[in-house]
Amino acid sequence: METTVEPASTGSISAQQAAQRTIFAVLFTISFAHLLNDLMQAVIPAVYPVLKTNYNLSYTQIGIITFTFQLTASILQPFVGLYTDKKPQPYSLSIAMLLTMTGLILLSMASGFTSILLAVSLVGMGSSVFHPESSRVAHMASGGRKGLAQSIFQLGGNAGSAIGPLLAAMIVVPHGQSHILWFTIIAVIGFMVLTQIGKWYADHLYLKQQPGGNKAGSSVALSPKKIAAAIGILLVLIFSKYFYMASMTSYFTFFLIEKFHVTVQQSQLYLFMFLAAVAVGTIIGGPLGDKFGRKYVIWLSILGAAPFTLLLPHANLFWTGILAVIIGVIIASAFSAILVYATDLVPGKVGMIAGLFFGFAFGMGGIGSALLGWLADKTSIEYVYSICAYLPLIGIVTVFLPDIRTARK
Repeated sequence: METTVEPASTGSISAQQAAQRTIFAVLFTISFAHLLNDLMQAVIPAVYPVLKTNYNLSYTQIGIITFTFQLTASILQPFVGLYTDKKPQPYSLSIAMLLTMTGLILLSMASGFTSILLAVSLVGMGSSVFHPESSRVAHMASGGRKGLAQSIFQLGGNAGSAIGPLLAAMIVVPHGQSHILWFTIIAVIGFMVLTQIGKWYADHLYLKQQPGGNKAGSSVALSPKKIAAAIGILLVLIFSKYFYMASMTSYFTFFLIEKFHVTVQQSQLYLFMFLAAVAVGTIIGGPLGDKFGRKYVIWLSILGAAPFTLLLPHANLFWTGILAVIIGVIIASAFSAILVYATDLVPGKVGMIAGLFFGFAFGMGGIGSALLGWLADKTSIEYVYSICAYLPLIGIVTVFLPDIRTARK
């Protein structure tokens, strides 16, 4: 993990030049680590059909599993980010991977509902440590192209989320829960990669304070009250996006199985198609936000998905697949734009903002999964999708966001 970036001690000119250079080697490496991290996390919802059958779980219990995982992944993140804004912890990334690996080992050996909850909570804790610090690495290596950097970083995570169910369908579904253990090989690879990233991070901490780092052009001429209101609107949009995403990641396979009587492995293929589309949408959103303004990308991404989410519950199997892909591409383009928009509002707090937004996203996904599981038990899985179809309409509140491009000092 070597780059040609010169240390700050060689002089302020070289340090500034380094801060203004987009270090793609670092960006793609941290993106690859994000792929590995989220691939392992994606194993959890991917094996729900196996766990449901093995332990006769209800949809409510499935929702509680997701809620536990997402809650541990969300609560700690803002605090981790706030702490590391003041005291960066480069090697905490490797520790995060070890926590995830431990959780997967326990999940492969889990013998009941309680032990499943313990296992997924450890995976969630790994996520809570990984995301704030890895987001900072991407920010440091961005050279000021923050939307592009965040999209590259997010692309890895979404690609991992797409590949995870596919591998689970090939490895776990045919052979059983114990084969989750094979995914620990990925954790070992991730540990080695993140150890190298940690070394680069430790050697280039000066980038945090350079023009291309955390404070790159992020001063905005807005009052604290308006900044707080804008953050609140962004969190409402995260609620809309991740409640809907919870319906897809946790229950889309069950929806397909119950409505169209497909096999578990066929349903996993459709889930992979949706998550692959999410990965594509992610890489599109950041650069478009850099070029045209993040507010417009956020507007199109959330509200623009509504016509397709409204059609999905009424489509046949073929069009369900097509609509899922379209929804995935559109709705995924928002997160990179939302996160960079938020870091522009609150300069110098990349860790805290990343922790807050990743944490809130995971938290909303967990709460959404739990509530939707309860609703599915009380009504039907098809009814859940008919209700969730309206969530993207909340995107209309984007109209109240200030245009940061015109609000800069």
